[in-house]
Amino acid sequence: MVVSPLNSRRRNERGVAFPSPVVMLSVIAVAMAGFAFVATKDAPEQERKVENVAKTAPTPTPTPTPSATPTKKPKPKLDRSKVYVEVYNNSGITGLAGRTASKITAAGWQVVGSDNWVGHIPEPTVYHPPRLKAEAKQLALDLGIRRTKVAVAPMKLDRLTVILTG
Repeated sequence: MVVSPLNSRRRNERGVAFPSPVVMLSVIAVAMAGFAFVATKDAPEQERKVENVAKTAPTPTPTPTPSATPTKKPKPKLDRSKVYVEVYNNSGITGLAGRTASKITAAGWQVVGSDNWVGHIPEPTVYHPPRLKAEAKQLALDLGIRRTKVAVAPMKLDRLTVILTG
């Protein structure tokens, strides 16, 4: 029997099969998502200001009838001494909360504490529970603060919370 030199060697036909582009893109997307998750896992939450950009149509003013005379209810004067206020410093300015607490007390409010606040607050803000909205606006006016917001955890819901920024 004659063995040809071609048959004496076994041919090795193993090769590398490359995955389809869809599989490769999926693997890359999963790796990037994992990296993004790890990179942003410990990032502090940021408070964002949401502005309404929708324009409303002007409402027509009703003309009063001669028989009906509008009566205004007098606004009850708020009693600053019955409203609790906490003051927090969220800036690098030493003693800012203490100085502001003294100013608030001088205006007649009842300051029950002052301390430092850790977190991101974009500008000085008076936080309030829903029932103290008018008092919060008055305190903001007294201090020259433009921003008021509804209180969130861990703020107490029986008082106003002032957070000062630099």
